[in-house]
Amino acid sequence: MNTANFPWLTTIILLPIAASLLIPVLPDKDGKTVRWYALIVGLIDFALIVTAFYLGYDFSNPDLQLFESYPWVPQLDLNWSVGADGLSMPLIILTGFITTLAALAAWPVTLKPKLFYFLLLAMYGGQIAVFAVQDMLLFFLVWELELIPVYLLLAIWGGKKRQYAATKFILYTAGGSLFILVAALAMAFYGDTVSFDMRSLAAKNIALNLQLWLYAAFLIAYAVKLPIFPLHTWLPDAHGEATAPVHMLLAGILLKMGGYALIRMNAQMLPDAHAYFAPVLVILGVVNIIYAALTSFAQRNLKRKIAYSSISHMGFVTIGIASFTDLGLNGAMLQMVSHGLIGASLFFLVGATYDRTHTLMLDEMGGVGKKMGKIFAMWTTCSLASLALPGMSGFVAELMVFVGFATSDAYSSTFKIIVVFLMAVGVILTPIYLLSMLREIFYGEENKELVSHQKLIDAEPREIFIIACLLVPIIGIGLYPKILTQVYDATTVQLTERLRDAVPSLAQQITPEVSLSAPVIEEGVR
Repeated sequence: MNTANFPWLTTIILLPIAASLLIPVLPDKDGKTVRWYALIVGLIDFALIVTAFYLGYDFSNPDLQLFESYPWVPQLDLNWSVGADGLSMPLIILTGFITTLAALAAWPVTLKPKLFYFLLLAMYGGQIAVFAVQDMLLFFLVWELELIPVYLLLAIWGGKKRQYAATKFILYTAGGSLFILVAALAMAFYGDTVSFDMRSLAAKNIALNLQLWLYAAFLIAYAVKLPIFPLHTWLPDAHGEATAPVHMLLAGILLKMGGYALIRMNAQMLPDAHAYFAPVLVILGVVNIIYAALTSFAQRNLKRKIAYSSISHMGFVTIGIASFTDLGLNGAMLQMVSHGLIGASLFFLVGATYDRTHTLMLDEMGGVGKKMGKIFAMWTTCSLASLALPGMSGFVAELMVFVGFATSDAYSSTFKIIVVFLMAVGVILTPIYLLSMLREIFYGEENKELVSHQKLIDAEPREIFIIACLLVPIIGIGLYPKILTQVYDATTVQLTERLRDAVPSLAQQITPEVSLSAPVIEEGVR
């Protein structure tokens, strides 16, 4: 078989979706068969992702690879176009890895197991499609379809307020998606030719005024998914009601869709508008970091505390995207992958802890580390990764964003000093609320009432295996970041050059430092 011509990405997207359609006819009464079926399908699809990456991906090529295009609706110029470059390939691999582990994490699910795993596999293919499709209209369709499994997974298997959380999620995300459709149609019909192909759209010479409106529309949609303050409020509610495997999908993959789209559409396709909006992204990123960290302090619910921690960490992504440096953009990509791994591990441990204590309130815990030593050790290790301990992936990612922004010649010294100081405050706040959380759960005297009513058994082999699988790349990337950065470095370097070309003073290097305040932009950008 000629592997060069094999439709890798189409197969990777359609396999879990097709496999999910067979679940209703599986002979299964107690859910044991379907869970093995879903896990095997996930492993096969992840193996295909790794094989495609190994055989068909060139680190030195910044352009689309593994590209496939088939006419779908020719009358609308709608094509099934998929491909992978440095922006999408790491997130495709992350999706396969996290979703396969989520299938294993869902082992205890007994309520409607066939429907649960059907939605899980359908979501698997849909999320990979979001990162792989290269047609704007097709992107909108898979973005919308991917929301349905998430809604049902929240509404059926969630907690007491699951209907509220699921409804709020669908209203926020579906409402934001309308801006994607309007902006996509405006870009497609602009100029003499009508095209939804992303590369053709990026090559169009769109007037600056229209670019600004398009950028704002995309930003609203992706700010909901990332999430960015003040469009973030659906996330704590969703996490507050979700089960452990759904947590892993939300934190590990769903938030990354917003960051990926912000880079792909806003930065890559609308570079002139990006020069105007970059300071706004930086400010929003700082607000995310500080506001969410402080809010996390006040949370007594374990799920909501980790949820706000996720919002804080994603602030580094927006700052990296707006840095106008290779290092900053590399850091944003690394932060997305790193947080996907760390967030999935923390939320899985939240689920494991709740299964034993049957409470999420920190006030009702205390001293459980005496009986759950292995879970205590896993919690401690994953929390240290989240607070950016050197040797972990989070440290490298945040350091790259720090240095990338601090060395950027696109902002005034005063602005950079203020932003870097506030980012540092956020970094200091993170270990305080995470370590205090560990103290309240595991240290001190045992809660006699909790211990008397609950059987606090330690971690089982399945749970240890899942956390070990997540810690291997977290520590591996932390010790040797190049193992990941080389995957997307060529693409981010090319994109940074395009962004800097949008500001002539940066492209020509007339001065070492240019403020992106409105007066300078009006003089420097057409």
